Amino acid sequence: MENTINFLYLFKLLGNFFLHIWWIILPVAFYNLFELLWIDFVAGYSAHSFAAGKKFTLLEIIPPREIERGPKIMESFFVGLSGTLAGVDNYSKYLKGAVFTDPFSLELVSDGGKIHFYIRTETNHRNLVEAQIYAQYSGAEVVEVEDYCGRFPRIIPNKNWNMWGTDFEFVRPNAYSIKTYDRFEESITGEMIDPMAALLEIFGTLPPGQNAWLQFVIQPLSERWSAGEAQQAVLNKITGRGSEPPKDIFGHLMDVFSNILNGLFGTVEFKSAEKKEQMPLEARLTPAEKDTLKAVEEKLGKNCFNTKMRLILLGRKENFSRSKVGAIIGAIKQFNDINMNQVKPEDTSKTYANVFRVGPRADFRKRKLYTRYCSRSTDGALMVFSTKELATMFHLPDMNVKSPAIPRVSSKLGSAPINLPID
Repeated sequence: MENTINFLYLFKLLGNFFLHIWWIILPVAFYNLFELLWIDFVAGYSAHSFAAGKKFTLLEIIPPREIERGPKIMESFFVGLSGTLAGVDNYSKYLKGAVFTDPFSLELVSDGGKIHFYIRTETNHRNLVEAQIYAQYSGAEVVEVEDYCGRFPRIIPNKNWNMWGTDFEFVRPNAYSIKTYDRFEESITGEMIDPMAALLEIFGTLPPGQNAWLQFVIQPLSERWSAGEAQQAVLNKITGRGSEPPKDIFGHLMDVFSNILNGLFGTVEFKSAEKKEQMPLEARLTPAEKDTLKAVEEKLGKNCFNTKMRLILLGRKENFSRSKVGAIIGAIKQFNDINMNQVKPEDTSKTYANVFRVGPRADFRKRKLYTRYCSRSTDGALMVFSTKELATMFHLPDMNVKSPAIPRVSSKLGSAPINLPID
């Protein structure tokens, strides 16, 4: 009986407490729900009209005959793209669907073994892209081309075409880095190994009628991302300063209620002001942990991009083959580091199905992935790449990559004489 009275008293006390602070809790809770549902709606519908007014240009980058420098110069290109980051006012965000900055799409394409490098950009940024490419690769050519997706049916698979594809995701949180270009080095001679060499060789061996498309849709992030709770939690976990994951508003509210209950009914505890003497950080970390910490700190110190990475293989049904899938995924896995971060196919996007209605469900996934690729959508799993990681995975190959499938500028280009007459 006494326990029942205590519970009733507790519920009454909590009810009175809620009556006094409901005007604080409910608006906060419902605002988060409103923002979650409304932003999803406006980004899915109103954003189409907002984006419909934008024009996009597809540029093909033809590498120069000789590139003596490695992927590091491409990092400067991505730093230049990060300058397009612009703030979005509340009117544009909540009513027009402008919840993103202008995206860029980096695309590595094999058309029957012929390799192409494409960059799709909002037309207003075309001059910026061209200037950055010419600044880093003075002998390259930049040519506007028609969208190659237009040469294929609007819906694949169909009775004549088949495909396979997947999105990619990180194994660990975004703050962890993948293996970057400075770690692709021959240990004896110290010679730089082009990180994209293996992938380009596989793309170059596709037979006629087979196509492979690798896409990175990137959007610059604010520098504030690096100082976010999730990123700092990773640093705290590595250094031993704490490993609790960041909490949302509901987590903080639960802390408030639990502390109130502990204060009312819990026992009084006194914490000692003395701190345990800890070993220096250098002594506590293993060599692998030191490398990981260095890579995380380096990544958080660079400009970063929200990135959608996806891969598609497609071809006519009579000669479509998935035999290259394992080789391509294996070439992408060379960027993985078990001690840091790894890129892997995202399970829910893979174009297959099991057990029930296998064929129709697999075809539905294929059509959805194909449509998202051609529209350069960022729907689905996203990753955060730094400029260094992007330069590792997408750059013009150096002169050591001899694949004949890579088109190159036929002769070295020079600047025009400064004394040409002007009509």
